[in-house]
Amino acid sequence: MLQQVVNGLMLGAIYVLVAVSFTLAIGILNFLNFSIPGLFMVGGMVTWVLLKAGLPWPLAMLGAVVAAAAVALLVERLSYRVSRNSDPEVPLVSSLGFLVLLENLALVTVGSDQQAFPALIPDFNLRLEGVVIGGAQLVSFVLALGLVAGLSVVLQRTSLGRQIRSIAENRDTAVILGIDVGRIVPQIFIVGAVFTALGGVLFALNYLQVSPFMGEGVGFKGVAAMIVGGMGSLWGAVAGGLLIGLAEVMSIRFLGADVVNITVYGLLLVMLVLRPQGLFGRPPAREKL
Repeated sequence: MLQQVVNGLMLGAIYVLVAVSFTLAIGILNFLNFSIPGLFMVGGMVTWVLLKAGLPWPLAMLGAVVAAAAVALLVERLSYRVSRNSDPEVPLVSSLGFLVLLENLALVTVGSDQQAFPALIPDFNLRLEGVVIGGAQLVSFVLALGLVAGLSVVLQRTSLGRQIRSIAENRDTAVILGIDVGRIVPQIFIVGAVFTALGGVLFALNYLQVSPFMGEGVGFKGVAAMIVGGMGSLWGAVAGGLLIGLAEVMSIRFLGADVVNITVYGLLLVMLVLRPQGLFGRPPAREKL
């Protein structure tokens, strides 16, 4: 039982990174960015492609993160910026178009089959009281929580963080106060892309496989984690991601793999009924970063 809890938390760490990316888009820009699953795929697939090309793994991972950041800037320029004053559905649908485009570009480039990802982290296990923690799992968990903690510090204690929170509260007021919104918004997209791409890299490191559609299931669970934790709450996204990971692993252990999605999205439905604002949300207004 304790082993399953550990496995669930380690899986949840990957969902945390995706949920945080969605939270940044929703909490600051009020923009449900459906290109995020595509950025997750870019992180894993580009790393795999660059490794096959002979690059050392640090450069391959860096290249994947840079590629995801470049795509995120395209999404900001061609999806969010040109339609932010339109109906809310317009940027949502256009970002969904980026997801379809990215998946199909990967599909025609490498094919639809899952590709074997090399084991980059030495095969060692940490054993504590009969509980086994894999090296890749441990790296994923520590890195995910460390990144979120660092982002939280930036948002709360730096000038950039104060400007971002001002935009989250009221964009028009932020402009009146002299905040360069046009400069900061692309940075928000880049931060979200870094979190998402690293999630894709860590997923590949843990499960040793990548595919053009690897981001879809993780993306939906990232949205579920964001809602469960409370839309707009950074640490709510952490709690939601870990909870979704636990629910998934426990479902596989006790009910079978066939009912995983029923368990995860059933949990989401129960949360929406009992506490619509999520674990860390504040009714009636959405909590801001």
